[in-house]
Amino acid sequence: MWRNEREYSGGYPYYQRNCSNPACLNPYCQCGENCRCDHRHQCHGGGNLVYTQQKVNLSNSMRLVWEQHVYWTRMTIISIVFSLPDIDDVTARLLRNAEDSGDILKPYYGNEIATMYSNLIRKHLVIAAELVKAAKAGNQEAATAAEKRWYINGAEVAHFLNRINPFISREGFQKMFFEHLALTKTEAVFMLQGDFKSSINVFDKIEAQALQMADTITIAIVKQFPNMFYIYI
Repeated sequence: MWRNEREYSGGYPYYQRNCSNPACLNPYCQCGENCRCDHRHQCHGGGNLVYTQQKVNLSNSMRLVWEQHVYWTRMTIISIVFSLPDIDDVTARLLRNAEDSGDILKPYYGNEIATMYSNLIRKHLVIAAELVKAAKAGNQEAATAAEKRWYINGAEVAHFLNRINPFISREGFQKMFFEHLALTKTEAVFMLQGDFKSSINVFDKIEAQALQMADTITIAIVKQFPNMFYIYI
């Protein structure tokens, strides 16, 4: 957990190292008095360590929320393209994914950071729906504007995650997230064109890539808070 949750700089928490082990070289260590790192930059590099059930739970929850992210996005695209009567209910379920995504971060970063992340993901989802609606209506100007805002938001997501967790590369995650946007747009375009087989093939790539983003975040959280996920035996 952030040691000083109220200390913010530019809207982000000021991160303080919490480690009393002089041999530990990890500048982000949060192991406190329990750190046993031996002149390493990353906790933990040695010793008889095993991961706890919490690591498994985090991985499963993160993968599930990203799976739901892309599945409910696809179902929303389908409802918009075919003007289905379930559009309002499907969209509401899609937007719930933003809150679910933030909830996963609460045990590690607190409520305020989790809410900030939820708001960014919600904005991403809202813009996605707006983009598909504009494309369906043939409003190229609105679609172009929505896509521009979509990518700006994607950059904000990557920046935010890097600021709260230095083990998440801003450039690396932004590249993955931009790929997610490009694939989702292609998926929607194929559906609007009636090329359903191609849309399905693209979705397979979307799903695999979403799991990659999920694992990237999970691995970074485990690295940042190793004492919450590993025990010595």
